[in-house]
Amino acid sequence: MSKLSPSLKGLINAPFARPGPTPAPRNIEAVYTKIADEARERKYGEKPWLALSAAATFTLNSPSSLGPLLTLASSRWPSSSSSSSSPSPSSSSSPPSSALLEPAEFIREIGLKCISFNGIPRTINTLNFFRAHLSSAHPQLSSHLSTTPTRQTTPSNISSVHARGRQLWESIYTPLDAKLEAKLAEAHPDLPNGLDSKVGRSLTSVVAIACLRAQTGVGPQVLSHVFGLRKAVEQGAHLHEFAAAGQSGEGSEKGEKERISEEAEGIERLASDEGCEWILRSVDAISEAMAAAAAQDGNMYEGGFATPMRKRESKL
Repeated sequence: MSKLSPSLKGLINAPFARPGPTPAPRNIEAVYTKIADEARERKYGEKPWLALSAAATFTLNSPSSLGPLLTLASSRWPSSSSSSSSPSPSSSSSPPSSALLEPAEFIREIGLKCISFNGIPRTINTLNFFRAHLSSAHPQLSSHLSTTPTRQTTPSNISSVHARGRQLWESIYTPLDAKLEAKLAEAHPDLPNGLDSKVGRSLTSVVAIACLRAQTGVGPQVLSHVFGLRKAVEQGAHLHEFAAAGQSGEGSEKGEKERISEEAEGIERLASDEGCEWILRSVDAISEAMAAAAAQDGNMYEGGFATPMRKRESKL
């Protein structure tokens, strides 16, 4: 393979093109903590604050901020009766506690879901960085992360995958789902698509709001997914999600079942005017912190995808 000229390499990596990720802001842990504290005070549940924080972080291209986010999430993650005690940091063979493994897996799933809203490159880079961080900071976790793909289609499951995607599409965009699909098809016949996700119906809307708010410039889509979150509650989708979690064994203990019920009630509160405003302001607070870090790193410039330029009034 031929070598690139120094001038071409220099242009690819020119500072004004922001070729690298946004560094973790010095105060990012405090920002995440405030969001988590408010989620607990308002009884929104543990997953929504982590979902929106991870989604905003993926969108704003700050993979090094995921380490502090995981540390905070693992310190607050609901304990599971089936989990083992936390291993010593030096142990690489002992199974990690669910308080570390489950939020790590959840952050990975949020990252994968971000492809739908942010595109592939940033998600690839950030997920790779996150995997490297886990191997370095939590070596006991590496061998326990799932390696089984769950989104592969085969002749035997293609119909059910398509049906689930269609059901999710209709759930989010009803009563305009058919009209929107037709409009997208006019732009390009392959643009309409069905969506399916392990994240769940209601949290998919939370992820969408966070990604799109952090991107800026796509207000109509933010509005659409705010309505999507409300529809999830109106349709009872959040109840089905958490009921399924209980049936899968996650809620086998009485205390766990109560927590699952509280999580479902938290989604209902999150879908209110106050809850949706909180999502937006929480994302704005993360964006503002990332903008300050980018400015200090010399990576601030006008324009571009997901560039946290203007100061936002987060009011957190």
